Amino acid sequence: MKGMLWWPLDSLWRNLVQSTRTGCTPVSRPPPPPDPGSRSAKGRSTAHTAEDSTKAKVPKYTYVGLDELEPGSVVNVYGVVVFFKQPFKSRGTDFCSILKITDKSNQKIGCTIFRQNLEDHPKIFQIGDIVRMHRVKAQFFNNAITLVNTFGFSVVTFDGVVGNAVEPRTSSRSFHFDQDDHRIVEELRSWAADGQTILPPTSTIPLSAVQPRAYFDLTCQLLSKAPIDTTCTLLKVWDGTRCPQTMLDVIVEPNVTEGPTSFSKEKEKLIANVLVYDNHVHVAGQLKPGDFLRIFNLRAILGSSQVPGLTSSQSEATDHLALHLHGGTAYGRGIRVLPENSPDVQKLKRTLDALSENNVDEFCELNDSELLRISITLPNSMELNGEAVKCSTERRCLHDVQPVNLAKVKQSDPGRIHHVRVQLRSYEPSRLYQSLKLYCSKCTLMEEIPDDELIAALFSDASKDSGPCSPPPWSLSGQVSVPGEAQGSANRALTVYMSSQLLSEGKFKDLLFLMGSTLEEMCRLATGYQNIVPVRPAGGQLTLLDLSAPFLFRGRRRYYGCKRCSEASVKELSAKGVEAIDQKVVAEALGIQLLQFVLLMKLELQDESDTLDVLLWRDAEKFFGVTADDVAADQEAQSVIHRTMDTLCPPEGSAADRPWLDLCLQSYRAEDNKGRNRTCYQIVHTSVTKPASTPPDPGPT
Repeated sequence: MKGMLWWPLDSLWRNLVQSTRTGCTPVSRPPPPPDPGSRSAKGRSTAHTAEDSTKAKVPKYTYVGLDELEPGSVVNVYGVVVFFKQPFKSRGTDFCSILKITDKSNQKIGCTIFRQNLEDHPKIFQIGDIVRMHRVKAQFFNNAITLVNTFGFSVVTFDGVVGNAVEPRTSSRSFHFDQDDHRIVEELRSWAADGQTILPPTSTIPLSAVQPRAYFDLTCQLLSKAPIDTTCTLLKVWDGTRCPQTMLDVIVEPNVTEGPTSFSKEKEKLIANVLVYDNHVHVAGQLKPGDFLRIFNLRAILGSSQVPGLTSSQSEATDHLALHLHGGTAYGRGIRVLPENSPDVQKLKRTLDALSENNVDEFCELNDSELLRISITLPNSMELNGEAVKCSTERRCLHDVQPVNLAKVKQSDPGRIHHVRVQLRSYEPSRLYQSLKLYCSKCTLMEEIPDDELIAALFSDASKDSGPCSPPPWSLSGQVSVPGEAQGSANRALTVYMSSQLLSEGKFKDLLFLMGSTLEEMCRLATGYQNIVPVRPAGGQLTLLDLSAPFLFRGRRRYYGCKRCSEASVKELSAKGVEAIDQKVVAEALGIQLLQFVLLMKLELQDESDTLDVLLWRDAEKFFGVTADDVAADQEAQSVIHRTMDTLCPPEGSAADRPWLDLCLQSYRAEDNKGRNRTCYQIVHTSVTKPASTPPDPGPT
């Protein structure tokens, strides 16, 4: 019998990394490692070509210059940020962001954004950042054109510094971004940098440059925090430099402090006490020790007469400096948590990594220029007690094989297991959110996660259907009220259907069928119900939406079905004998073949002998220590992957900065759609480990 047909590495990857341009790509899962003492099972599966798969439509967006805006038009725009306020609570249920942008026309346009969730607002960290906004409405207000968000609004933000990575900042799981977008961002960066536009001067300074009565922005790390009273919270922060003024020491009870309650005498000299007031107290309550922050519009004040909760002895310290973040949002005042992959955070971490407890005394004796030189020349890997802290991997298999170099791996026959010690030279996709895929275990189809904008369009089309619809005989219908999307707009009443059986059991929130909603409305309702299935009328009957859209919403999680293998229809779900209704129960009841979230990456490995391209797929969850389901819905799980890859392959590091990895590789034979056989490789039975400290690694011997 002929062996199983597999896609080769290069052909498989070429089809998978083309995002929505390629639609769906079928693949086959490589065989399991051979079991010593048993015969390999033989079988056959058919590999479908990419041309056979259904191609998703790729939206093509047109962008309007800021000098071409017309009142009443709904447009897509790019702009360089010249002013912004962090999101603040509006009088209604939404948060409000205010920003002003410009482009090559030098036209400055104000923008007002209302969104219920903070994560849906622009992630702006500093003046000069670049924003892309889809579906904003131009309107005339106070004798000037302004932009406001409207139905289907989405926003992506980019670092505005020339030379930095073009890494989109957004809460969307997927979105449209191609080479044209990359070109626009780079052009705006260059235009803003060459003096053709007048950007406000940066107000971000280190603690070493703070002067009394100054207003400034501070990039720092939070060490601990404690409430002073209901209107004030204390944040203890540092940035690795020492303020020339003596800082006010605010004493609080240890039992109310979150984080360390004491520090060494010399480290205390590097710590600043920041007092935040009023509306910022709520934001401070969400912060965690260890977070990297940018605090906007801090004020340095000599004396302590304005500091609540001080003892009489502390109140006499009139020549000590206190940092205040006053209430309100004037001048962009606020706090923003910076992601760890931010260039500013990477620079700050290199400075702080040098200040380990053993040498902080020595650093405190250095002047600021010496500190700056040290922070610039430090490698990206941490140092602890003079020893390198490396992120390595551990093989978790029982194979009794000796480690070999990559040249020997390439010379070996396929179907074998290899143990290697290598470094990670590069990886794809560079935008790590693209590594998340949808996979059908039945037909081996693998496809991209649909763009939020494509899903919103499907919901919009379905919401326009208004023909008569007969509810299923097993259902009861009703209405649910959803707040309007625009500030001050009236609520909308949407039709819902539910199982009479579940209703009689008091499980009315366990499963709803919702008709006529937008994607935004669906996401709002999903927070209050366990399972919501979007439906539309068709031929007088209820039917599911096109399976390009999720068939089920469970909180922040969305679930998709395979178009090839599903025989979908709206049916009653029988909860008899079911402890909990989850995605598997709903999919089975609706005749849907559930797609799995999987992680897929291509890694280029190197050692002293050669390089080798391998896939990380089957055991990707074991490798990172997170599930693909969590990566699809949880920001922290996504951050785990970002941090891991930054450590294994530092963005700006040399080969010496990269740790050596002990990996288990599986080789297998693959045949592409042209009938060519290739040997391919994947990482198996390996997970990332982070030891507390290890001696400097000499590499393979």
